[in-house]
Amino acid sequence: MKKLFIISNESIYENNNKYFCDNIDLKSTPEGLGKNFEIALIARKSNVDRSFEINLPNIRIFNSIFPFLCAIKKSTESTGAKYLLISISPYTFLAGMFLKLLGKTPIVYLRSNGHEEYRTILGFFGPAIYHFMFSIISSFSNLISCRDYILKGKPGSIVLPSQIDKDWLSNIKNIEIKNFKLLYVGRLRKEKGIFSFLKMIKGRNDFFLTIVGSEKNDKNKLNQSNVITLGNESNKNNLIKLYDDHNILVLPSFTEGHPMVLLEALARTRPVVIFKEINHVIGNKKGIFVSDRNYESFLNTINHIKNNYQRIQEEMKQNKLPTHEEFVKKLGNLILNSN
Repeated sequence: MKKLFIISNESIYENNNKYFCDNIDLKSTPEGLGKNFEIALIARKSNVDRSFEINLPNIRIFNSIFPFLCAIKKSTESTGAKYLLISISPYTFLAGMFLKLLGKTPIVYLRSNGHEEYRTILGFFGPAIYHFMFSIISSFSNLISCRDYILKGKPGSIVLPSQIDKDWLSNIKNIEIKNFKLLYVGRLRKEKGIFSFLKMIKGRNDFFLTIVGSEKNDKNKLNQSNVITLGNESNKNNLIKLYDDHNILVLPSFTEGHPMVLLEALARTRPVVIFKEINHVIGNKKGIFVSDRNYESFLNTINHIKNNYQRIQEEMKQNKLPTHEEFVKKLGNLILNSN
């Protein structure tokens, strides 16, 4: 079985030789690829408890860049190994440069638009910083992305990530919408747009919002009577129930490539409200509605959904959604056939 080193900027928490992350993709993708590769996961170390246990036998985490790069160097002793960098960040950029110096060609998997993410996080200089890293690393790497535009004209392959399986697509619950029960699934980060959304709805009593995915100290950031925060939900059945118990998913991100939560909501026939910055995620999918980033437009949008809820749910059943099995199979084939 061919060895695959997966190198990520994500932080992983270790407790009693068990490893945990907050990004479900960092758990499910390496585990899925583990059926066809011998996986070694290299990532940053977290001192904060995380939610999803990663079931892999070979995980290495580091507090700083120097031991991180030393692990990369040692990995090149494995003959014929493949190298998958997840996203472009300072850590993975340096890892890619190091691999190139050691005569290896990395595969870079781009899950979102880094130019826009860096703009949201760092402001004016953010896109220039990302563009510098992207231009260099894309010149010698094999690129894989979830969207063609993320490649910025560079050659690469497209694969659609997904967490959807038969459990997400069975026992669909149709409900009537009486009160607005909104759901947000994701981390409390600036680029996710959740802070601007919370500011927009503060003091409004037209609806109730549940946030799934907050960390322990996130509750201290929020003090709104119409908002409740829950931690990450690592149990799939419990997460499905949370979608079923709410009637609209809100995805307020400023930038997204191929959001998993959108697919999860569509699988459970729960309409999704997004904002104009990410209207590219709609494609041919039914049940996604675009609002301006202000309260009046948002209220008009969810009122439209309420007034047409049953019809919208019936239309959503026509969606053809990618599955996790299809995603892992295609990604594995692209890795295996890369030069």
